Amino acid sequence: MYRIVASDMDETFLDGRHEIPSANLEALARMRELGVLFVPSSGRGYLSIMDNFADVDPALMEGTYVLSYNGANINRFGDPVSVCERELDHTLANRLWRLGIDNGLALHAYTPDCHIYVRDLPKSERVYLSSLKRIVEHDEPDLDAFPVISKMLFMNEDLGWLHEFAEKSVRPLLGCHAEITYSSGRYLEVIPAGADKGTGLLRLAELLGVDVSETIGIGDSANDREMIEAAGLGVGVANVSDDVRPLCDLVLDTRGEDGAFMELVERVIIPSMND
Repeated sequence: MYRIVASDMDETFLDGRHEIPSANLEALARMRELGVLFVPSSGRGYLSIMDNFADVDPALMEGTYVLSYNGANINRFGDPVSVCERELDHTLANRLWRLGIDNGLALHAYTPDCHIYVRDLPKSERVYLSSLKRIVEHDEPDLDAFPVISKMLFMNEDLGWLHEFAEKSVRPLLGCHAEITYSSGRYLEVIPAGADKGTGLLRLAELLGVDVSETIGIGDSANDREMIEAAGLGVGVANVSDDVRPLCDLVLDTRGEDGAFMELVERVIIPSMND
């Protein structure tokens, strides 16, 4: 029997407009009836994730938690004060920001208050982010205006180039302070060392006294891989990336944008009740 479903948000639980498909709302209600906690997990900040649930009946999320900034932060749903959180070394964050500028890359810098400070975004990225709140242009050459940076992100449509850039230019700067992951086929993310969605899920399971075998981790991209591997059952939506697909115990037939969670309920969660 599964007690926790930890789910990526963008490209997994949400559609292309950052909205919850109606099928997934039905699945939330069914999971609540079955006593299964749905735990949103995202590279975005807590308040940004909460924006996605603004029109959702709070009763469907009562007693659950949120994993934000790739598992670095854990919050009780509805409580902006983190149970635990981590941040990037600020000197490192400044060096990464300048590195992005020098290489003409689109940049995101995330802060604990869930603002996303951006620079040099192409038109396609501006359109993609247009439905999100707290997006702020920051054309300064450093991040000195922000005392705490939660994570950094470089954006380029050529993911192969980003991998080469990461190994040649980014990783040598990180030391033991930070780690690299990838998401959405165009993002290179730099996150605090020891912070990933898998670690976040394990910490939450321990906090709630739930055995890891009773957890499901579901996602679509490289920044979900640790969660998929750590969970009792690792699941990919139909649009899961090729590098993560082999790590999944199960790949659903439904794409994230089409509302895959009722398939998860009917195909996995309900049958597990009878095991």
